[in-house]
Amino acid sequence: MLDHAGIALCITHKDAMCLLDAVVDWSKTAISCRAFSHTDPANPLRAEGRLGAANGIEYAAQAMAVHGALLAASGDVPRQGYLASVRGVQLHVARLDDLLGELSITAERISGDGNHVLYQFALGHAGGCLLEGRATVILDAESRQETSR
Repeated sequence: MLDHAGIALCITHKDAMCLLDAVVDWSKTAISCRAFSHTDPANPLRAEGRLGAANGIEYAAQAMAVHGALLAASGDVPRQGYLASVRGVQLHVARLDDLLGELSITAERISGDGNHVLYQFALGHAGGCLLEGRATVILDAESRQETSR
């Protein structure tokens, strides 16, 4: 499994913006991660001294990015993904920073092709669901725009 340093090698976010601490498990269709950064007073997503629950979407997006990197063939450069939309998001708490202990982050690939991937995601804590939803990721959107010009 990957630790924080390994995760940082898989995604574009570095330093404090790399929010995940470990990959717990993964397969071709799903990934499970854990994080403690929600309690860090220096978390870069905090605003007005708090970390709102909607920021959990970024935790899930990073899990999806790590999943994509892990799925890349050995030696291949992982494809750049862009979070295009989130749908059906349900926030079951108002904030994340007041929760002690680890967050669990799961993302399951529901469908996809060479250019788009649909994930279902959830953040949990102590056996309860904090937020859940679906996200569409577009792969290599920037390079496809350049070739269509």
